[in-house]
Amino acid sequence: MDQLAIDLARAQFAFTVSFHIIFPAFSIGLASYLMVLEGLWLKTDNPVYLRLFKYWRKIFAVAFGMGVVSGIVMSYQFGTNWSVFSDKAGPVIGPLMAYEVLTAFFLEAGFLGVMLFGMGRVSKKLHFFATCMVAFGTLLSATWILSVNSWMQTPAGFSMNEAGQFIPEDWMAIIFNPSFPYRLVHMVLAAYLTTSLVVGAVGAFHLLKEKTNPEARKMFSMAMWMLALVAPLQIYAGDLHGLNTLEHQPVKVMAMEGHFESHEHGAPLYLFGIPDQENQELKYAVGIPKASSLILKHDLNAPLDGLDTIPLEDQPPVAIVFWSFRIMVGLGMLMMLVGFTSVFLRLRKRLYEARLFHRFAILMGPTGFIAVLAGWVTTEVGRQPYTVYGLLRTNDSVAPIETPAVAASLTAFVIVYFALFGAGTYYILKMMKKSPGALDPLPGTITRAAGTTQAASLALKTSEGGVS
Repeated sequence: MDQLAIDLARAQFAFTVSFHIIFPAFSIGLASYLMVLEGLWLKTDNPVYLRLFKYWRKIFAVAFGMGVVSGIVMSYQFGTNWSVFSDKAGPVIGPLMAYEVLTAFFLEAGFLGVMLFGMGRVSKKLHFFATCMVAFGTLLSATWILSVNSWMQTPAGFSMNEAGQFIPEDWMAIIFNPSFPYRLVHMVLAAYLTTSLVVGAVGAFHLLKEKTNPEARKMFSMAMWMLALVAPLQIYAGDLHGLNTLEHQPVKVMAMEGHFESHEHGAPLYLFGIPDQENQELKYAVGIPKASSLILKHDLNAPLDGLDTIPLEDQPPVAIVFWSFRIMVGLGMLMMLVGFTSVFLRLRKRLYEARLFHRFAILMGPTGFIAVLAGWVTTEVGRQPYTVYGLLRTNDSVAPIETPAVAASLTAFVIVYFALFGAGTYYILKMMKKSPGALDPLPGTITRAAGTTQAASLALKTSEGGVS
């Protein structure tokens, strides 16, 4: 096959999955946030929580819809560009993806309509149950998809038949493969951080316009608490994930660290450098002596193998993995800085007055998406040159496709995706620009803290008119 056709097929899948992943990363966290908002409203009767719920519910509906559409399009590539991969790995990944549809997607679809349109039409408890089920469904969906992808990273519980197909032998070993728990926790925390940064940015935007806005204050405060608590936890989870990757995918870690050479007496932690894979060296390297051994082995003098022990044809593209990893980690550190700064300002009772911090929070708004994409690139490119790590090479997974056909479909995807999802993103930003305080409760929605319902207000006006 023409190598250009293979590269274009890889680029097409990378393009579509990059568009897709940002929407689930947002909707997973946002669904849980909606559950918390509605629960707090039911507990406190504070109308601020209700208005925030209604505000973010509309945004969730659009983001969820775009996530579903982009995911469906992406999955069709398994039967077109990557039909050989589907044939060989289908007995394992096919049932797992079917379970995702039969459990998570059906759960979300079944209760989504109630959550979006049922308030005031069904009981409060039933509506809250529907919101909880949608939130649970998004997490369940992430669980199945990450199980599939983790199996491709650390395959387990299978045998091979004469046709080279992966045959399932132990479903528990397949689902709970060695990297799955670490990757699930890391991804879910990333989704929560992504949502917190967006909610915080929107809250900061409205605080800059009106610092007494109760909805803006509440959403900003909640987002900052989440960042302060989850960002350090995510760094710890990422460290555990890295140790798991070192055990099962050491070549990926070598590329992440930029270790072209082996180190017998402690490996440095390279902060910056320019990977030169052709000459197998990291140019202009700036690093901390022995720090990599300390992080990865908890021993300053522990030896670490380098890419000089790996044939060139079995190495991933080092430059991409090296820099995407640093983007992810750098943004993670900035998120923790935002969280800790918010705690400091809260203790000094300046959280809602620190306008410079609000502007910084707005700038940090999209960084969660960037970090998710950088982490995904690190994971997927670092797995190369395999689709199923160590067992099925990428060049052996692609269908017999022609370069002009793949180029045409890739061009069509780029045009349609930027037009469609660009418009959807623009619409979401327009909704975010509106103040949630401008919304009124839905007809028949009880807000005892506010003192009345719209229906009661109308009845009161009618009776006053009768008295006069």
